[in-house]
Amino acid sequence: MAQRDTRGSAAPRPYGARGAGPSRPPAAGEDAGRERPVGDGPRPGRARPAGSGIGSGRTTGDGGDAAGDGGAGGRAWPAASVAAAEPPSVPAQVRRHSVRGQVLDALRTALAEGELAPGEVYSAPTLGRRLGVSATPVREAMLRLAAEGSVEVVPNRGFRVAERDPAALAELAEVRALVEVPVLLRLARLDPAPDWSALRPLAERCAAAAARGERAAYAAQDRAFHRALLVLGGNRQLVLVADDLHRRAQWPPAAGGAAGRAGLVADAAEHTALLDALAARDLPAVAAVLRDHFTGAGG
Repeated sequence: MAQRDTRGSAAPRPYGARGAGPSRPPAAGEDAGRERPVGDGPRPGRARPAGSGIGSGRTTGDGGDAAGDGGAGGRAWPAASVAAAEPPSVPAQVRRHSVRGQVLDALRTALAEGELAPGEVYSAPTLGRRLGVSATPVREAMLRLAAEGSVEVVPNRGFRVAERDPAALAELAEVRALVEVPVLLRLARLDPAPDWSALRPLAERCAAAAARGERAAYAAQDRAFHRALLVLGGNRQLVLVADDLHRRAQWPPAAGGAAGRAGLVADAAEHTALLDALAARDLPAVAAVLRDHFTGAGG
């Protein structure tokens, strides 16, 4: 048998190696073990310095930063809590949703605390730099706040924080009374009565946040208390509508309205008074406490 001439033959080069000749498509499963290039995939966000306060992110009217926009003014926001990197195994969509949610929470806190001043215009890029994120999640969060009535879209500039005058708050209080008072009066007539004592821990959390003077924390606890009351009525759509009205009434704080720790403490005390009236089946007192509460410091 004639021997095969193997002169000049060489070991086959791996696919994709330099000088390997014409490329060919990989066989099924062949590409599974290849390393991805360095830098491929999303980069973790960069935390801004702790001294970067968001309250200074006002615009000059053209979408840029105002003069002297270097972080002065406003409480410093912990940007690292927003820009913390997610594990590589978390899908990009989940990471984006997480960042957007954190940005939305941060902006809601700034609105409740009055750090985003009513009537002022803020740009998404400027606020993004304060939080250590890109403008995209800030813009998405601001659009959500616009749908809630907390800010207004200003084309080519950014977002203006809505201004609430006493007349607008009185209108919201009237609508909230029309929605919530009939539900609680019906619940007060039930036999057997709901376990109103189960809601007292929620009222106590409201009182604790009010005593600390934490307006944003109080706003969240106040909504939780009212949701828990209305859920007992069994109408989910009503709960959603009432919660939206409640949020609109809470921020931005109205100029000239009751503010500060004393106002929040008085507002929180009305939760206990409401539970007492419900437990006593005192229907006139239930209606009166609710109407006064809707016009209070907490909204």
